[in-house]
Amino acid sequence: MTYDAVPLIPRAVLFGNPTYATPTVSPDGTRLGYLAPDEGVLNVWVGPVDEPDQATPVTRDRGRGIRVFGFCHDDRTLYYLQDEGGDENWRLHLLDLESGAERCVTPYDNVQVRVLGHNRWHPTTMLLAINRDRPELHDVYRLDLTNGELEKIRDNPGYVGWLADTDLTIQGAASVTEDGGVVFFLADEDGEFHSWLEVPADDANTTSPVGFSRDGTTLYLVSSLGANAARLVSVDLATGKETELAADSAYDVDGVEFDPETRVPQAVIFDKDRKSWTFLDEAYGQAVEQLRSSLGIDGELGINRTERDDRLWMVSVMPSDGPVRFYLYDRSTGGLRFLFAHKPDLGGYALAPMEPFAFTARDGLEIHGYVTFPPDVEREHLPAVLNVHGGPWARDAWGYNAEAQWLANRGYACVQVNFRGSTGYGKAFGNAADKQWGRTMHTDLLDAIEHLGGQGYIDPNRIGIMGGSYGGYAALAGAAFTPDVFRCAVDLCGPSNLLTLLAAVPPYWKPMVAMMYAKVGDPETEKDMLWERSPLSRVEDISIPVLVAQGANDPRVKQAEAEQIVEALKSKGVPHEYLLFPDEGHGLARPENREVYYAAAERFLAEHLGGRAEG
Repeated sequence: MTYDAVPLIPRAVLFGNPTYATPTVSPDGTRLGYLAPDEGVLNVWVGPVDEPDQATPVTRDRGRGIRVFGFCHDDRTLYYLQDEGGDENWRLHLLDLESGAERCVTPYDNVQVRVLGHNRWHPTTMLLAINRDRPELHDVYRLDLTNGELEKIRDNPGYVGWLADTDLTIQGAASVTEDGGVVFFLADEDGEFHSWLEVPADDANTTSPVGFSRDGTTLYLVSSLGANAARLVSVDLATGKETELAADSAYDVDGVEFDPETRVPQAVIFDKDRKSWTFLDEAYGQAVEQLRSSLGIDGELGINRTERDDRLWMVSVMPSDGPVRFYLYDRSTGGLRFLFAHKPDLGGYALAPMEPFAFTARDGLEIHGYVTFPPDVEREHLPAVLNVHGGPWARDAWGYNAEAQWLANRGYACVQVNFRGSTGYGKAFGNAADKQWGRTMHTDLLDAIEHLGGQGYIDPNRIGIMGGSYGGYAALAGAAFTPDVFRCAVDLCGPSNLLTLLAAVPPYWKPMVAMMYAKVGDPETEKDMLWERSPLSRVEDISIPVLVAQGANDPRVKQAEAEQIVEALKSKGVPHEYLLFPDEGHGLARPENREVYYAAAERFLAEHLGGRAEG
């Protein structure tokens, strides 16, 4: 019987552009900026901070929309980053908020810009990294906001990243070793770089600097050296002495809240089943807890402190069963003003809470995940969709998730697993995934299904698998390696052949290729292993229907990854569908493309698993 316990939520509500996104207060506290649709495309809107309903669009993008923007500290310039068709070659645009004049300061083809630094102490300067001269290396440039002059100030001899202090001086860099480790360099008094910290491959994903104090005497480092889980430590640059500031035995530091003026850490966040805050500054802790009490909402708290006086905080609250809500908090008065929800249309529908669960994998490793059940129905023998996160060096987290709500609303239990290699659970958990694509990373997913099935929640004969990026690979692996477990698979921009994936990495990833080889496999010495772990190698075993979707401009997982598996499915007569989006990259940014994809996926899942679909 088709699930009909609650009203169907339209796809346009779930996957259309947000009504409001990423609100931020200008450094002088006079303006409010946010992203919102203009003629159906996400653009930047700006208005008076006291009258957000008076905001108007200040950008005019008519393509894939704008997603990254910020106010500059000169109090008149707004910047945003934009690529073309999803190619990730970001260009930097500046907009004069007084005159409306706009200019692209990096108008180069096939060139990517990264913002390294901009702050209150240097209000007319931005520090940029640009790979204009060599596509695999980003040199350092200084941008003068007053005249748009761009000056290269440091060539890159082979570093994968730069460390800038609060005076926008390059004080360090990082390089990757042949075995996938990292070496961090710091500058001496003459500006010459010297090796400062050698990080072995086992700690490379869980050790990195996070910033300098304003007085320049201290470097703050998230580090798993000498520990399993990454801690926050301070390093006295004069003596080299390290001091542990915050640590958890099982979970890595996920975020650090800095005092905007001194750049001293005030709080550390550990991403457990839910976010857990540890306060290093008592007054800040009291302010946050008072704010949390005033909100009175069960949700993950976010605080954006972009206003220079630290008087106005932009506050977000994200529940798992409702839209993200944004507030403006005035610390001087204690006033808390609701601004808007990111998708107010969700308010009229019954959403489902995301629930953490844990189990022991077949080799004894503890694995965590989340399950979102269809509302108002018995949790017994439900059809399920295993929705695998991308990365794979990322994780699922508790909070509002459009796909989880979509699947639950259609009648499926949405299962999300932080399989080994997912971030946040310590280096041993992360390193347990080394060269385990298609092996223990995959069996963790199977064990999650068995765990939930053993409790009677899900029907082991009605399970689909889907995901994007690495999750797309996992979906193809499910179809190729364990077709008896799944009824169908949905792959969005997932690699089908690990050899061709590694051979086609973007040029600016090449300095990090040793790290990828250490984590995935070396095509020179482990060619056979990588081919065996590739779904394409087992296409003969695929017997379940597969839906493949791909962006034509994807720089990470090239179109060929989709084309070769689709051609193989076609030649073997395996039921399949293929969606190619000519104006997308690694993922779907245009709402009209998301509608096409989710409509197809919804119909596909309903056909093979029995859930409902929007007409």
